[in-house]
Amino acid sequence: MIVLKASQDKVLSALQSVAGIVERRHTLPILANVLIRKTGSQIQLTTSDLEIQIRTTAELDGDEGNFTATVGARKLIDILRSMPSDQTVSLESSQNKLILKGGKSRFTLQTLPAEDFPLVQEAANFGPSFSVPQKTLKALLSQVSFSMAVHDIRYYLNGILFVAEGKQLSLVATDGHRLAFSSATLDVEVPRQEVILPRKTVLEMQRLLSDKEGAIDMQFAGNQAKFSFEGMEFVTKLVEGKFPDYNRVIPKNHKNIITLGRATLLASLQRTAILTSEKFKGVRLNIEPGTLRVASNNAEQEEAVDELDIDYGGEAIEIGFNVTYLIDALANMNQDMVKIELADSNSSALLTIPDDTAFKYVVMPMRI
Repeated sequence: MIVLKASQDKVLSALQSVAGIVERRHTLPILANVLIRKTGSQIQLTTSDLEIQIRTTAELDGDEGNFTATVGARKLIDILRSMPSDQTVSLESSQNKLILKGGKSRFTLQTLPAEDFPLVQEAANFGPSFSVPQKTLKALLSQVSFSMAVHDIRYYLNGILFVAEGKQLSLVATDGHRLAFSSATLDVEVPRQEVILPRKTVLEMQRLLSDKEGAIDMQFAGNQAKFSFEGMEFVTKLVEGKFPDYNRVIPKNHKNIITLGRATLLASLQRTAILTSEKFKGVRLNIEPGTLRVASNNAEQEEAVDELDIDYGGEAIEIGFNVTYLIDALANMNQDMVKIELADSNSSALLTIPDDTAFKYVVMPMRI
């Protein structure tokens, strides 16, 4: 039976959309496979790592009839990548094997039974569905995801907090040294829901989301989140735990305020960062009326100093930061101007966008 027959780029695109979570080596060999389920001319492709499940539906021609099997996802993708994009490829089933044909090439692949594939048990009690444009969620994720912890013992920091309440969706991430907050307006009112999405889920969502206006539907349950967009369904386990009270971390009423060009400040920090060391990424900011001086040095007694003219008439402040934390925030913003609010050399700084309360970035100072 011909399971599917389509151009290489169409088949590859469908497979790549679900294969991001597949590990090449797994304790359960079947999790390295993609579940192929054919119903009529529709093909459903599903992958899972037991915590995340991604499913897409595509129209890929082939013989009429139903068929299910699982086959190595990465192997299939590697073979398809080696073929020309306009070539027609077909996948045929034959005695517990799948035969991939394209041009004069032929690959026989071993399958594992579909009934052995561990599908994620979906929660029975999802909350109300709400949606935002894909490009909005993609922008929110990029504005906060760099602040996620990587392997923190406080596991609830290794992800992003989603808070939906009223007509607002807020995303928050922190690693204990910095915190990023970003929000967007929803079309519908929703009751308050708070969930923590794991780091792997966040990275995969960023890979899959496009800059299109098309909506992404979201639903949250006690231990699961579900996202639907462009014929794809994404179900993920949530991180359990209590996320820190981010409202207490965001400073209020800092009296020293500088507004300057984002690109100018970013370039200055990137220049001075060259002379920081791998172990110590500290830079000093000296803020005086009319001038911002950025300086760094290293163990070889090398030094970098960069001066920027600023519109500032407040008190003089000298404060140190991990330069990476500042660069990360500025590089993931696309606005022309950035506002920096400071209290003194020992208090955290607040970076925002002028006349926009939707983005806030808090960074702790470091002793230099």
